[in-house]
Amino acid sequence: MNAIDEDILVSLTDVGINLDDRSVLSGITLDIRRGDFIAVTGPNGGGKTTLMRIILKLLRPTTGTVEYRGEAALADFGIGYLPQKNKIDSRFPITVADTVALGLLGNPAVDKAEKARRVEEALATVGMTPHADSPIGRLSGGQLQRTLLARAIIGRPSMLVLDEPLSYLDKHFESQVYDIIRTLASHTTVILVSHDISTIAQMANRHIIVNHTLHLCSSSNHFLHYNCCDHEECSPEFSKFAARNHHHNH
Repeated sequence: MNAIDEDILVSLTDVGINLDDRSVLSGITLDIRRGDFIAVTGPNGGGKTTLMRIILKLLRPTTGTVEYRGEAALADFGIGYLPQKNKIDSRFPITVADTVALGLLGNPAVDKAEKARRVEEALATVGMTPHADSPIGRLSGGQLQRTLLARAIIGRPSMLVLDEPLSYLDKHFESQVYDIIRTLASHTTVILVSHDISTIAQMANRHIIVNHTLHLCSSSNHFLHYNCCDHEECSPEFSKFAARNHHHNH
């Protein structure tokens, strides 16, 4: 095995999945490497969240294989997950602090004192300390999203899957979340689903478009991804952004 192969954490080969007798994804082949920051875009209903759930072992593909290699095959390999907000039942009677602490479930190395310290640290990171004892049912959409981000990062995961992390956030916290993600990406493998590619593109080293199958954008300058914009899923706004930055960089 060569050095590049040793960096592969998750390898998807010709993966497809049918849900309710309907093909949602087909022909998905993707290697996720240690240190990757993968930006995932694509139309609503194109299967982005389904692909994330397959990577997270929450869904089993109908066809193809998903292989976890090296450190990703170990029992203690941590994956943090920020799902879309609408996947969470906010009526569940649980506080913000207890929700965040759930991110440490199954981590026997963390004792009670360390757990309390980590919860405090995670809440401070996302600006939710004043709401630690609030029930999640009383939170705004943006506050719940920040709580779930804290839950995703509290275990200091080796890989982080973020599904539309900027949903419901106001501009102040949007930039704060970008800063958090940027810091995490320096030592964590990140897969981020977002409709806002402009800022993410500056951080990502790879960009994939998911629309029932996978289109891999390749560019020597990953800030641009402009050579992807002949693809039908590229929005006019992104094409303008890419062309503008292509012009500035040449």
